[in-house]
Amino acid sequence: MTQTLPPTTAPATTTGAGSARRTFAILAVILTGQFMAVLDSSIVNVAIPSIRASLHTSGSALQLIVAGYVIAYAVLLVTGARLGDRFTQRRAFIAGLALFTAASLACGLAWNEISLIAFRFAQGVGAAAMVPQVMTLIQRNFTGNARAKALSVYSAIISGAMVIGQVLGGLIINADLFGSGWRGVFLVNVPIGLVLLVLAPRMLPAATARFDRKLDLAGLAMLTVSVLLFVLPLVLGREQDWPLWAWLALGASVFGIAAFVLIERAVHRRGGEPLFAQRVLAAPGLILAAATLFVIMATFGGWLFVMAVHLQSTLGYSALHAGLLFIPVGATFAVTSLNWERIPPRYHAGMIPAGLVLAAASMVWLGTLLRDGADLGVAAMAGLGLMGIGNGLAFSPLMTRTLAKVPTELASDASGILVTNVQLGIVVGIACFGSIFLGLAGATTLSAAHALGGTAIAEGVTVLIAAALSARAAR
Repeated sequence: MTQTLPPTTAPATTTGAGSARRTFAILAVILTGQFMAVLDSSIVNVAIPSIRASLHTSGSALQLIVAGYVIAYAVLLVTGARLGDRFTQRRAFIAGLALFTAASLACGLAWNEISLIAFRFAQGVGAAAMVPQVMTLIQRNFTGNARAKALSVYSAIISGAMVIGQVLGGLIINADLFGSGWRGVFLVNVPIGLVLLVLAPRMLPAATARFDRKLDLAGLAMLTVSVLLFVLPLVLGREQDWPLWAWLALGASVFGIAAFVLIERAVHRRGGEPLFAQRVLAAPGLILAAATLFVIMATFGGWLFVMAVHLQSTLGYSALHAGLLFIPVGATFAVTSLNWERIPPRYHAGMIPAGLVLAAASMVWLGTLLRDGADLGVAAMAGLGLMGIGNGLAFSPLMTRTLAKVPTELASDASGILVTNVQLGIVVGIACFGSIFLGLAGATTLSAAHALGGTAIAEGVTVLIAAALSARAAR
């Protein structure tokens, strides 16, 4: 039976300036690590043209450079959470942070597309060890209203950092410090990571007890294989004119997921701990929330990738110009995510699907405005702002409301499942919508601008599916 790890610091609601400073320091350290991990899923988007010119990469390789990090990050998250329970969240966070920082340095020094893809996978492994500890430390060191506020900030960082990555990436590439060019988007992690490696051992609570969490290695292996069988054909198939192996791999991924489910059931029957434990999945609304978050992030991650390519490759914007254009969606997303609790509680359930409908409409509107290759004018910027509001009304409330219902002893697994779905959504979004856009843009009868319009419609319809799922979850 899983033993609950007792809280190792006073909860955030405890009185006293010393306790408040201590819990604030914990939150600052772990959320900075979380911010870096999420940032790296998008900061590379605006560096794509520079990487292509420098390393002579193909479109498929570019997708793998973006998605490879998220693949490793996604499939290893739950295992990372278990390692935190076995070796303490403090040690797992520090170890993951060290690997993430070292891999960031290696990415900045990469000499060709293969080495960059490999180092991006290593970055993802480090993030998978570090990130699950963030949610668990919040759940076990904060209570009551302080816990709800910390979860809101956590959710805002997960969503907002993706957009901030686009802006920061543009600034870094434009600055070109010491002639680093695109390499700076990876090297920026190094000084931040080193500072955190100094602070984390001093600030994070040292656990008073550890307990054995069983690792579901068979389930992990099957999930990894299934994700790769699904993603790689979508990324590589288009440029190879959809060879037979791509279709066979996509078909095999379906059987892989079925095999994963059977393995999980077998592990449960043996008294083990499957990656997606039934007692965790039974938490109120968790399954529907996970599915909704998956769809939200598939469309959002795919849109950020497609827009970054369109702005620079089609419209000829610089990396800085393209990055700055994401400020409206990032700012409105962050402000909405941090202030949605001011809305009367009786509206919270309906607010989530309403926000997603707004996001879907904004996405289709943007695609319509830009389908003729026009520059981003006031109307398009307003559309980006409305998209941020819509996603902010959905993502952060859904994550916060779902996790608030999860018992503390299930915190690590529940957060691992939700964040795994978030990251898998980004992977699938980049693979699917990136392939749709690049495929349409490469067609002889369609321009890249029209390809953007078609992709926007596909994404808008997909967001409506998320709205339907969230409405079902609310009921």
